[in-house]
Order: sequence, then C-alpha cells, then structure tokens
Amino acid sequence: MSEAGAAAPPELLASSLEAIFRRDRWVTIAGIVVLTVLSWVYLFGLAANMADMVMDGGGMSAASGAMSPQLTAWSARDFVFMFLMWSVMMVAMMLPSASPMILLHVKMDRQQGEGRDGALGTAAFAAGYLLAWTGFSALATLLQWGLERLALLSPMMVSTSPLLGAGLLLAAGVYQLTPAKGACLQHCRSPLQFLMQHWRRGTRGAFMMGLDHGAYCIGCCWFLMALLFVGGVMNLVWIATLAVLVLLEKVVPRGKLVARLAGAGFIVAGLLVLSGAF
Repeated sequence: MSEAGAAAPPELLASSLEAIFRRDRWVTIAGIVVLTVLSWVYLFGLAANMADMVMDGGGMSAASGAMSPQLTAWSARDFVFMFLMWSVMMVAMMLPSASPMILLHVKMDRQQGEGRDGALGTAAFAAGYLLAWTGFSALATLLQWGLERLALLSPMMVSTSPLLGAGLLLAAGVYQLTPAKGACLQHCRSPLQFLMQHWRRGTRGAFMMGLDHGAYCIGCCWFLMALLFVGGVMNLVWIATLAVLVLLEKVVPRGKLVARLAGAGFIVAGLLVLSGAF
C-alpha cells in the first residue's frame, strides 16, 4: 500500500467524525429552538387570554377560565394548570442559557464513544436539566398558591403588597452578591469544566449530569425567578428581561459583573419601593 493510501483512512475518519459532530450539533440546535419558540408561543397566548379575562371583570379560575369578582380557592385542575404554566415558563426562560452546556455535551458524548444512539445521550442530559426546573416549578406553584391564599397577589399574579415586593427585590439583590450565587454561577459559566468533573457514562449518566447542572442553575437563578411575583408572572416583558439577564450572566465574558450590577440594581429598587410603602 502506498504512503498516501495509508494516510487516507485517518483523514476519512476525522472527516466523518466532524460531519457527525456538525449533524448532531444542528439537530440539537433545532430542538432547542423549537422547544423555546413553542414555549414562548404558549406564554404569549396564555398572557393574552388572561389579560382579556381580567379586563372583562374579575379573577379567573385557572383551569376553567371562569370569571369571579375575586380570587377563589384553587381546585386540583387549577393547581395542575399553574404547574404546567410554570414548567413551560422555565423552558422558555432557562433552556437558551443552557445551550452552551448542551451543545458541548453533544461533542463530548461522541468523543467518549457514547454517541452510538445519535442524540439520545444529549436528549437525556437536557431532560435531566428540565426535570430539575420542573421540580422548581412545583415549588413555585405552591408559593403562588400560598400568596394567593394570603391575598398578596392580583389576578395577573403581581404582588399587591409593597412590603412583599420590596422584600423580594432586596433579598434577590443581596443573594446576587453572595458566595453561593457566585459558586453556582461559576458552574453554569464553565461547561467544559463542569462536564469533565461530573462526566458519567451512558444515557442514565447523561440524565444525572443534567439533573446536577439543573440543580446548580436553580441555585444560581432561583431568586431571580421569585422576582416574577414583583413584575408579574404573566408580564411577558418582565419574563423576557429576567431571561436575558440569566443569559448574560452565563455567557458574556463579564457575566459575574453583570450579576453583581443586577444585584445592586435590585437593592436600590427594593429600597425605593420600601420608602414608598411608608
């Protein structure tokens, strides 16, 4: 065999692997975009529907859409509806910021020789990540239920108490400056380091890594999600603002500075709201 012929197989192998990486990458990007767009479409439709009902006069039974002059006790259907709303909202807000980690997992999965089932491993990783946020959605739903029971939320799920709003802003601002926030944010900002430290083999291992990443992401962003009760759980501008803030914290070179500046801003806003309350 000639020297050129001996060199051909490695080159062909490298070319084939690169083609597989590109294919898997584009499939993953398409999946992320589709899920994110569908989630935002759902939120737009839900926000418009809820706004129309509130303008027509009164509160709303979440599951049935029935109107009443005041907030009513939740039924089981209402709880499920709100839980689904929070779950979809977390997909819309958090999936784009997890994209760098998910896309890097695609490549490492192939390099580790575990990509024989196509995107299955990466799908398991993403599923674990979203399951973590689904668990958070259950807690957020319980919190919303409690706040409504105390008459602290409007029909559009905005805090009706200046003290509650100020408290959430101040708490979120302080948390942005804590070591706990910085440590969790560091894990989210370092996809390669995270995957190297937490790598587990197989589809189940990928799922568990996704759960781990989701847990760090919740530790990083849970107080930001609580601010939805300040600006409005169905205020799409506020939802988008918080989603962009999360994305900037995780992907821009000075993301930690962005987090600190946001924290300072929340503290100032909280103090202003608190001063107005008195």
